[in-house]
Amino acid sequence: MKTIKNFVAVTALSLLSMSALAQSISVTSTTLDEAEAKIAAKAAEQGAHYSITSAIVNNRVHMTAKLDK
Repeated sequence: MKTIKNFVAVTALSLLSMSALAQSISVTSTTLDEAEAKIAAKAAEQGAHYSITSAIVNNRVHMTAKLDK
């Protein structure tokens, strides 16, 4: 019985990945610095850390980041 409980617990925890706790955000701005500042502000608002996952520069900057609490 203990083995079954452990199996169920491990299975449940494996289904709850760390990415489920993360949130993806994106911003648009005119410069890389402004875009990162916007992401940093949103992260601070939610009390989270951020890591930039992509930045595309054409006429404007489109940046995405992952917020981790």
